[in-house]
Amino acid sequence: MRGVGDRDRHRGRRAVRAWSLAILVLVCVVAVDQLTKHAVEHSIVPGEERRFLPGVELVNTRNHGVAFGFLPGSHVGVTILISVALLVLLAYFALHATRRLIWLPTGMLVGGALGNILDRVRDGSVTDFIKLPLGWPPFNLADASITFGILILFVIIDRSRHSDP
Repeated sequence: MRGVGDRDRHRGRRAVRAWSLAILVLVCVVAVDQLTKHAVEHSIVPGEERRFLPGVELVNTRNHGVAFGFLPGSHVGVTILISVALLVLLAYFALHATRRLIWLPTGMLVGGALGNILDRVRDGSVTDFIKLPLGWPPFNLADASITFGILILFVIIDRSRHSDP
């Protein structure tokens, strides 16, 4: 029979594993994001469009707002918005690190945010390069990671809410 101490140790190991996996995802997202942005910046002239897949073009544009051009030119607002969102996310993760798969969206969201923050610090704006049809604003892999991270986070929270007694 397991005692309270065994359960606490097991929970502690699960939390450490979750933090480790979240950091691994974060590092992978930042690395792939920065490598793809670097490749685009050095191979596509701003204003040029290259067909990548049917309906998908690669471009080299600069974004001064947050994901998909939201809040352009508001550097203070963008910084505050991103900082508050990351603090809330990390606080939630710290409280729920042992929840199944919560490490995945946490790593995706923080990695995506850091990928774009690196661009802002280095260049004053973010490199966007994926252009979809129907007037969708160009975006990058960090934006995609943030978007999918939010969706996965909502699914995990919803499932845990329905499975809790």
